[in-house]
Amino acid sequence: MEAGDGGAAATSAVGLCLLPSELLLEIVARLALPEILRLRAVSRALESLVSGDFGRILHDGGSWIFLFKKRPPRDAVLRGFNDLAGRWFRFPVAGVLAPAVPPGEDLYFLAADGDFFVFACNGRRELVAVNLRTGAAHKIPACPLGPRGTSSWRRPGLKLLAGPSGSDRFRFVFAELQQDRPVLYEYNSETGAWRSSEAVEPPGSQERAALAVLPRTDAAALLSISHHGNESTVVAAGRDGVQGPPVVYRPRFMGPGASEAAETADRLRVYGDGHMAILRSATIASEETTQQQHRVRVRRLVGVEVWGMSGDGGEWEMLSRAPEEVVGMVGRPYCVMMGCLEERGKVVRVVVMSNYKGLWDLVWLCFDSAKGEWAAVPVPDYGTKGLNMAGIAVTSSLGLLPSTVTTSTAGRSSGRSF
Repeated sequence: MEAGDGGAAATSAVGLCLLPSELLLEIVARLALPEILRLRAVSRALESLVSGDFGRILHDGGSWIFLFKKRPPRDAVLRGFNDLAGRWFRFPVAGVLAPAVPPGEDLYFLAADGDFFVFACNGRRELVAVNLRTGAAHKIPACPLGPRGTSSWRRPGLKLLAGPSGSDRFRFVFAELQQDRPVLYEYNSETGAWRSSEAVEPPGSQERAALAVLPRTDAAALLSISHHGNESTVVAAGRDGVQGPPVVYRPRFMGPGASEAAETADRLRVYGDGHMAILRSATIASEETTQQQHRVRVRRLVGVEVWGMSGDGGEWEMLSRAPEEVVGMVGRPYCVMMGCLEERGKVVRVVVMSNYKGLWDLVWLCFDSAKGEWAAVPVPDYGTKGLNMAGIAVTSSLGLLPSTVTTSTAGRSSGRSF
């Protein structure tokens, strides 16, 4: 805009504000967040208009689902759905990845936290961290276990722990069993090096004493390693400022509903942050595929339960079962299902992705354990038919920077979460 165009801009702003509020809000909803941010400085009327949901995104962030489509690195784009806005956004990362990822590399999206995204390179078997604030890519050297392909990374057993926004530091941690011993592997961007630590038993665990207290998720990252029969293995890794070695917990199914929860038939267990969602399905049909000439079961989700670890970390305890009306909102037919889970601020968020005849469907369920309330967040489609997905994650701790985000013209949803 030229220096002498201030009057014209003011006149345009006034004319825009004369439009019906519903139409004006729909126009604003199609803008990128940087443009929305600039709109707030144009006039008080526009500032008031966008101070609702969009202002909450800019200040509170909300929760996000991220999808990464398998495509050449030069075209790499993350798609993020925000529950406060009820719509999808595009996060172009190709330019940031270019210096660190060669053309033709097979990328897989692993995690998001704060200012950072982490990708795994299947060809070179290395990790790359992308900083949204600085626009820089950071290569992570091979871990003590050696180069790892994308299939080696188990999402419930890893965590990206970003420092405060603007600090340009992060930790990437994962836990695995080595010769039946739980070991935590941690990369620190400040030192540029890995370290490994064998997890120790919690204090007083043998006597089941009160000292064996499960840490809160804001003090420790709870990493799920293995699940065999009635017993699981979970490692607690301290977050920034929390000292001490990693601690191993072995919760078991022991209380009411334990025997049924331990069953695996027609059940999918989704783990994360010391919690577990048990998704029960029922077979509704059997169909023959056209390509591989074999029959597949078509199923429907019929029940969802959320379980958490007891105060001493020794048991799985059922927190709640989703009401029928909530399950009915998401019970679409599927042949393949996968999911991820995050717990933050006493809210458990379960994101489930299912496929039926080449069409992917996203289900987002929230359980507020403090209020005892369930909700289903409607997620509009984003051209998922034939989607060759290369990673999914859910986070409530994104360091949102408007300059890194462009908007999608895909459908909006009026859904809200807690």
